[in-house]
Amino acid sequence: MADKKISFEQALKQLEDATQRLESGTLTLDESISEFESAVRLIGICENALSDAKARVRILTEGADGAITDAPFVASSDDAT
Repeated sequence: MADKKISFEQALKQLEDATQRLESGTLTLDESISEFESAVRLIGICENALSDAKARVRILTEGADGAITDAPFVASSDDAT
């Protein structure tokens, strides 16, 4: 399958579908391996999209002088996985 640029949402949906097929127990060994390889590729797409989004997220803060400034997003320890 040729890789084309797909959205995070599309990749996530395809990953969910692949997971359901793998969990169904109805695939042959070869089909399961192929599905697993596809899932790994989709995980990479999702991880890249999330990484790109995180890099773009900015938190708006109001300075002491009332001016709005932006600061890089910094994940709290609760967000760490």
